[in-house]
Amino acid sequence: MATAQLEHVNISVTDGERTAQLIEKLTGWHRRWEGPSLDNGRSIHLGTDRAYVAIHTSPRVAGGFSKSVPMNHIGIAVDDLAAAEGIVTKAGLEPFNHSRYNPGPRSFYFFDWDRIEWEIVSYE
Repeated sequence: MATAQLEHVNISVTDGERTAQLIEKLTGWHRRWEGPSLDNGRSIHLGTDRAYVAIHTSPRVAGGFSKSVPMNHIGIAVDDLAAAEGIVTKAGLEPFNHSRYNPGPRSFYFFDWDRIEWEIVSYE
């Protein structure tokens, strides 16, 4: 059987541009595509040439999601954890649960404006 890889994740947010700008700063990813989408909405595909996050917004997206309903979190690996934390804090968001998996990466979590939980990981 061939080895698979994750190609994209599609999330709904209340302000796609705001979310995209934060993720761009954290990752250095580029906008692969953006434009009109389902439900009179707009989507931004942000990532690399091989994988991306589809950031969708529409009039039906109200926000205020509960943790783990239906997703637990999205993990992103970065080269500089301290710089990433600075970006999150500057955006007015609060990092929490700083940890290090022995012998693995260091990480922290944060909730974005729509209560989507992100884990930022560094293998440095």
